[in-house]
Amino acid sequence: MSQEARLFQENTFVTSDGESLYFRHWPAMKGNGKKVIVLFHRGHEHSGRLQHIVDELVMPDTHFYAWDARGHGQSPGDRGYSPGLARSVLDVDEFVSFVAKDAQVSLEDIVVIAQSVGAVLVSTWVHDYAPKIRGMVLASPAFKVKLYVPFARTGLGLMQRLRGLFYVNSYVKGKFLSHDPERVASFEQDKLITRAIAVNILLDLYKTAERIVSDSAAITLPTQLLISGDDFVVHAKPQKQFYAGLRSVIKEQHILPGFYHDTLGEKDRALAFDKMKTFIDKLYAVQPYTFDYSHEDQWSPSGDAYRELQAPPKAHSLEGMFYSSLNYGMKTIGRLSKGMRLGYETGFDSGSTLDYVYRNYAEGKGILGRMIDRHYLNSIGWQGIRVRKVNIQQVIEQAVTRLKESDMPVRVVDIAAGHGRYVLDALEKHQDIESILLRDYSDLNVEKGQALIEGRRLSHLAQFKKGNAFDYDSLATLDPAPTLGIVSGLYELFPDNALIKASLAGLAAAIPPGGVLVYTGQPWHPQLKTIAYTLTSHQNGIPRMMRVRSQKEMDTLVEQAGFEKCHQAIDEFGIFTVSLAVRKQHG
Repeated sequence: MSQEARLFQENTFVTSDGESLYFRHWPAMKGNGKKVIVLFHRGHEHSGRLQHIVDELVMPDTHFYAWDARGHGQSPGDRGYSPGLARSVLDVDEFVSFVAKDAQVSLEDIVVIAQSVGAVLVSTWVHDYAPKIRGMVLASPAFKVKLYVPFARTGLGLMQRLRGLFYVNSYVKGKFLSHDPERVASFEQDKLITRAIAVNILLDLYKTAERIVSDSAAITLPTQLLISGDDFVVHAKPQKQFYAGLRSVIKEQHILPGFYHDTLGEKDRALAFDKMKTFIDKLYAVQPYTFDYSHEDQWSPSGDAYRELQAPPKAHSLEGMFYSSLNYGMKTIGRLSKGMRLGYETGFDSGSTLDYVYRNYAEGKGILGRMIDRHYLNSIGWQGIRVRKVNIQQVIEQAVTRLKESDMPVRVVDIAAGHGRYVLDALEKHQDIESILLRDYSDLNVEKGQALIEGRRLSHLAQFKKGNAFDYDSLATLDPAPTLGIVSGLYELFPDNALIKASLAGLAAAIPPGGVLVYTGQPWHPQLKTIAYTLTSHQNGIPRMMRVRSQKEMDTLVEQAGFEKCHQAIDEFGIFTVSLAVRKQHG
């Protein structure tokens, strides 16, 4: 398979946390340069080992880009280390956005090819960030690595708790990756190969992959999956489960008999390249695929899951007895916890509960009450909520900066502010904001929020009024017209998209072109049943049942209202997102 090597350029791009990651760019050799393929290497490897893909795909009218992931190849950082898999997924988002700007194309002109661990990063990115790329090709995604030592994952988790950060060296030899002698030799001799992987990344990889495989129905992007038939490194079953859940009408799965894990570096890889080339050519030959989200609140896996919550487990089943016991314990001894007691009094999704969770200080009756409260506050959902508060304050900062750079006045409205603490925390240091209007349906929240405003001596700038976040007329006629709209933790509580559309339409009517919208989402939650069968809502104390919206569904609703997403943040658990969108020109 000897090919004349296509020339590349070397450079770096800077991530949001200040790392300068190395990348290679193979410029298009002819054509208008509107086709762009971004390559993501396997775990342990680097962009230099992807040169053959560029050469053998034979696409001279296409730009190719490939990075060295942090801690790999010529990128900085401890070898095999990243602060977390979520940080690496954010790196993917930032790199592809950088590539689009560098190549002067839209995201819809970009196709991604990713292998192994790189394919897990990409599939997580597509799930969590819902990028508008044209499609993706995944080769042997490492959704479940074969650990040949019994209970290895449990042991690694225990050792991490005891020792903290440590590194695990790869057991894989080149001869188990490919039948191609040249690829095997280069793998064994390449000094830039990173044999070690940090334990936090290895464990994050398992946890995140399980989430993405189980929720792959949230992905509606055109996808080609290439599975190696004789893979010694990763299991095939999770790959097939992932593929079965995908909901794009443009998807294809190919099992390649006899192939080892290095799918795109195998001796007979021409078979895989032919399939990739045909798939990619077809994607570029037609208009970008758009999934129909018009009935997602009714006809979707998330709609089915929501309806299933409304049929609780049978009382005498093991599951039913578990939730019954948990519910009883929370309503009795659990009330020693101040947080649980407040949840039952005002609703576990109320502004009062959120304000208590934000403070994150355990209170209760006696030592036992405080211990229960600490356990309650440490639940994964509340951890995610606190990260969301940090993220929303950072995104609000970005929104204010964007408005100032555009010479637009900063007039803020939060249509369901709870007590408004996160908004005031983000904005009180700014001296040149024209106005802050906080609204909420609850008299209690209005009272508490107004007290916060007065306590911070912001009455000259901010006011708190009662208002319906789903009333189009009251939103569309806001005076003065806001340039920054905020919706946090609201839409996630309501399964019906008609309400969301009315709210977004009202905001779109009020916010002028160039203005911005900060909105939150909940694309996934690991405790939907626990919440539904044990917690109550602020809405008359009814069970707190939630329909999760995929990030793409949420973004589509925002886009249909007249906004265009330009930035997103998500917690490391994959539960809560915060996004920034710009109001497009009317019409």
